[in-house]
Amino acid sequence: MNEQKRTKNEREFDHWEDESGGNRRYWFDIKGKSGAIARYIKTVNKDEITISFVQEIYNAAAELTELHEKYPVDKGHKKIIK
Repeated sequence: MNEQKRTKNEREFDHWEDESGGNRRYWFDIKGKSGAIARYIKTVNKDEITISFVQEIYNAAAELTELHEKYPVDKGHKKIIK
C-alpha cells in the first residue's frame, strides 16, 4: 500500500470506506443551488491506484438522475430513467 497516496486521497475526499478485495472507495458531494447533489466517487486498489472515477447526479429528492463514468473510459453522461 502507498501511504502517501492514501493520505492524499483522505485529504481530498470527505468520506471513504474499505471494500472487499482490498479496494477502497472515496467520495465527496457538491450541493447545487437547486438542491441537486453531484457525488464524485473514486475507487482505488490496495496500492491506491485508481481503478474507476464516476460522477453521480442526484436531484433534490435524493434520486439518482445521471451517471458519468469518467475513468478508465469516459463514457459521457447517461440519464437514469425511472
